[in-house]
Amino acid sequence: MRLWIYTCLLMSASMGLAQEPEIQEHLDMAGPYETPQAVTRACIECHEDQAEDLSHSRHWNWLGEEFEKDGEIVRLGKQNMLNNYCINISSNQPRCTSCHVGYGWKDDTFDFTDKENMDCLVCHEQTGTYKKFPTDAGYPVYDQEEKLFKTKNKIFKKVDLAAVAQSVAMPTNRNCGTCHFYGGGGHNVKHGDLTNALVNATFETDVHMGNPDPEKRLSCADCHAAGDNMHDIRGSAHASSAAGQNKFSCIDCHEETGIHTKKMRNMLNMHAETISCETCHIPSVANKYPTKTWWDWGTAGDKKREVKKDANGMPDYNWKKGDFGWEANLEPELFWSTGITGMYMLGEEIEVNDDGLFTFNPLLGGYDDPDARISAFKVMRGRQFYDTQTKMMLVPHLFGPGGYWKTADWGKAFTDGMAAVGLPFSGEYEAVETEMYWPVYHMVAPAERAPKCVDCHTKNGESGFLDWEKFGYPGDPVKTGRSRLSDGILDQ
Repeated sequence: MRLWIYTCLLMSASMGLAQEPEIQEHLDMAGPYETPQAVTRACIECHEDQAEDLSHSRHWNWLGEEFEKDGEIVRLGKQNMLNNYCINISSNQPRCTSCHVGYGWKDDTFDFTDKENMDCLVCHEQTGTYKKFPTDAGYPVYDQEEKLFKTKNKIFKKVDLAAVAQSVAMPTNRNCGTCHFYGGGGHNVKHGDLTNALVNATFETDVHMGNPDPEKRLSCADCHAAGDNMHDIRGSAHASSAAGQNKFSCIDCHEETGIHTKKMRNMLNMHAETISCETCHIPSVANKYPTKTWWDWGTAGDKKREVKKDANGMPDYNWKKGDFGWEANLEPELFWSTGITGMYMLGEEIEVNDDGLFTFNPLLGGYDDPDARISAFKVMRGRQFYDTQTKMMLVPHLFGPGGYWKTADWGKAFTDGMAAVGLPFSGEYEAVETEMYWPVYHMVAPAERAPKCVDCHTKNGESGFLDWEKFGYPGDPVKTGRSRLSDGILDQ
């Protein structure tokens, strides 16, 4: 069976980590500590090798593995990729890097060789009191008693660095979720399958993270840590997909002969040649909290517009960001995919299709590709700006002095943002509709929620769970006798 796409969910029960961390008090970390960097210096005294490992990681560099693209060796990551959420980090670092595993990444002068700026605490502390301030380039509040986050009128209290340092343990889902549950500017905005519901998941929320047997319950770290280097995190929704590297799959833990029960094993395993595990076993995401599905930057700027709430209580507009659309209990959309995608990088010309749509990460594969599977995605759609002369997507300076969120001036925002990445801006711009495919891997449902035979192979021949013609079939294979196997695309 071809191993084609990775997921962070399925690891053997023998590697399960309970969600309650085993805290070993670090009494030698009693402090006091004047700065977060002082804590890091103390950590490195015993963990120099781990600091070196982290220095090469995607979490530290916000860049993934090297691979060849158009004859050049490149690395993909937050530094040089764009999306249709917050677009790009450049010129916006103090806000974006509040989720960096470091301190002080305020601009392009940040020194990635200085290990003392690594933030060990955000991944390892277990007090639940350690919070990075949202606009301070990764720092917590440590030099004053409290600090007001004006945007949400929220108070952040001073962190007791010594108490936090003594609590460290292996990361739990709460640690990982501190950043990953809030990608795209808010809770569950980006992925739809990464939410606070996974901190103390029920079996219905996710059968792996919510397994009632503590010995079989999995955490993020069980699946994402790679080999002996625990800081070489496996899997990245887009960088790994574009590079075709650093992947792992359901099959890594569920051996080929043990994927399904004996009753239907041969038949269901045959289906797995054409359908991804996630397609059947993640029937919906955003089951507890809604996720964003539409973001129109082109309508931003109207400070007088009334903001309304949708049926889920989510706002439909923000003058700084434009129109929003949200969905709860979202059924993933299905497409052929090999698990490898195209990827737009800073400075490339965009290609708009006949419908006026630009796709950031076009999927590869189809009916005739033996490595392709019918796969599950959250598709993020919206509108954002590109340069009508250079045909490049534009990086806006949003946060901080002179940014759009202060001036409401797109021209200035694009002038400053493109200068920050060393690219030209003609001064001419307009919004274009965009889409981006986000594979879903989490929120694996109990087996009884998977589609049944009659959900796809309907009695009346109409499209059911699968639209056969959309995927290149002449009709239901049970009725037509035509399949990728019969057509010689798959091995006998």
